[in-house]
Amino acid sequence: MERLASLRKKALEHPHDQTEFFYRFYKRFQEMPSELPLEQRYSAAYEETFSHLTPHITEGELIVGEIVNALSEDEMCEWREIYEPYAKGFYKGIYQGQDSHMAIDYERVLKVGLSGILAEIKNHLSHCDESKKAFYLSCKTALLSVMHHTEAYADHAEALARAEQDPTRKAELTEIARICRRVPAHPAESFYEAVQSVHFITYCLSLNPLRLCPQQFQLGHPDRYLLPYYEKDIREGKITKEKAGLLLDCLGIQINMRVPNGLSSGYMVGGRDANGNIVENDLTEMCMQVIDDIRLVYPAVGLCYTNGMSDYILEKACAILSKGRSHPAIFNDDVITEGLRRYGVPEAEAHDYIHSTCVEITPVASSNVWVASPYTNMVQLLLDTMTQEYDSFEAHFETLIDRLDLSIERNFNVQNQFRKMRAEKTINPLLSTLVNDCLKRGLDIERGGARYHWIMPSFVGMANLVDALYVLKTLVYEKKELTVTEFKKILDEDFEGNEALRLHILQKLPKYGNDIDELDETFGKLTNHIVSECKKYKAMHTNGNLIPSVFCWVMHEYFGRKTGASPDGRKAGFPLGDGSGPCQGREMNGPTASILSSTKWDHSELIGGVAVNMKFSKSALGKNALNVMKTLIKVYLQRGGFEMQINVTDKALLEDARKNPEAHRDLVVRIGGYSDYFVKLSPQMQDEIILRTEHHI
Repeated sequence: MERLASLRKKALEHPHDQTEFFYRFYKRFQEMPSELPLEQRYSAAYEETFSHLTPHITEGELIVGEIVNALSEDEMCEWREIYEPYAKGFYKGIYQGQDSHMAIDYERVLKVGLSGILAEIKNHLSHCDESKKAFYLSCKTALLSVMHHTEAYADHAEALARAEQDPTRKAELTEIARICRRVPAHPAESFYEAVQSVHFITYCLSLNPLRLCPQQFQLGHPDRYLLPYYEKDIREGKITKEKAGLLLDCLGIQINMRVPNGLSSGYMVGGRDANGNIVENDLTEMCMQVIDDIRLVYPAVGLCYTNGMSDYILEKACAILSKGRSHPAIFNDDVITEGLRRYGVPEAEAHDYIHSTCVEITPVASSNVWVASPYTNMVQLLLDTMTQEYDSFEAHFETLIDRLDLSIERNFNVQNQFRKMRAEKTINPLLSTLVNDCLKRGLDIERGGARYHWIMPSFVGMANLVDALYVLKTLVYEKKELTVTEFKKILDEDFEGNEALRLHILQKLPKYGNDIDELDETFGKLTNHIVSECKKYKAMHTNGNLIPSVFCWVMHEYFGRKTGASPDGRKAGFPLGDGSGPCQGREMNGPTASILSSTKWDHSELIGGVAVNMKFSKSALGKNALNVMKTLIKVYLQRGGFEMQINVTDKALLEDARKNPEAHRDLVVRIGGYSDYFVKLSPQMQDEIILRTEHHI
């Protein structure tokens, strides 16, 4: 469709420039006396900003709310002068820690509108303690500011309609204006209004003045909260399935306009609702179809697969993946729900979670969870133990565990300190109105208002570590061909003059991912220890669990670049393993063996995320390929696998994209929990993607 092609091109070129928003906020913020309370200064600047922020509607767009920079050259110069002291002064440090890895309470926004939430705030103000009034007033100002901004969009749409010559587009703009006067201020009454409301509130949330970095809010489960509006409109003949699909496509494009590539933003479908009923409906399919319709890096869609779900849902996912799309990722709803319950989440809430960017799981509508905080380089921990000799492999392994435990403790203390700093120096009133239990407690989300305050460290290079431990055990402690320090010297020299040894390690010694019990059990031993160790710590605020993960985003490439050669035969500078599956190119016994290895250890308490990548040859897909793919996924899930992400592509295509990037600007590949445009990756990351084992099915 011409409309989607045009919007898609616009999204690929969008600059994601929030400068106008920050300029308007800080210009007003700095004018106010610094001795005033933060809430008062923030609210005045926030209201002023949204009153003057430039509305923009892209030609052909049906869902509106777009980040643009309409500043003049003089204003840009003034912004640089304003920005400098805030970047280096008062707010230095509050940019540490995570944010926006969550989904807000969209169902509530659609049911009561912002006006309904304002009524709740008014009620709280009528009988709250004096100490909480500043919080509630800041929330009130934030909601009113968003409502004023939607009015500006309505005015802009009407102005465009008056100037529009094409009657079809004129009617569309007139309808956009009508809808913007209704939502998100008031409850949605139609599917179109609901979709517009969801996007607009997310767009406004993405403009956070105290976080000078991109925001990645997720959209929760649209096949649940949008379904009543869709079914009503279909039943009453107010919308067709095709029009509803187009609106979802436009919503998907707006995610790309809101979030720069290299991050992750999307939604989940399927799974079970709060009552335990399987969710599979028209919107489940249509929300996945968006991936194939717009063929952009977002939405990052997760399919929550649960026992009893109809085969056609998984077949739909496989059909989309077979075309070379990098989504949907397949999540094990039963395993994740069980894991959430183990961390104290009630049954109903345990069914309502989101992959908060890549594979990290956070409860919808209730989270201030810091995911991937921080990443730990497991290979470097091992290398740091190789400066001395040990009496036995067991002694060496215990030293590694001691270093790991110290790392967990040290990193926890750092992240907890960041939380305290954020609580002292920042607020987020708009987000606080949309997350349980901030209004109930009278506390900003940054100060303990949310229901869940987990911190989720991630442990990168686990497969490298398992392979390396086996090599040490075999060559140093059993065969005694090398001492630890002799081996370390070889590694420090990047196997220079010892290529025969490196090839022996890579080609002759067993590797994780090939259904070899000893290696697979080592992986489980490590993850079990990490889970147990993390349970010793509680972050500030209620429900501050420390919950681990074994995925990497892009950190396997970053760590690999900075890490010397390792005992598993990996050369210095090469990326570490890309998740919790085998390292690149080390799957020798096919996809089934890889799946068996990846599921011999318990995934359920690694709620911070477990990512297993599989790559299939697009050119070698056989007639029965979709059934084989579906069967492999089912085996993985039935054995307790947490999440699987699939790339269907060809080495030849990737090589051509590297040589001719302009011809493949929209080629999306799966990385280590998220997707990105292949041509925008670093050369090292491109090498890593190409080297991954390509299975033929």
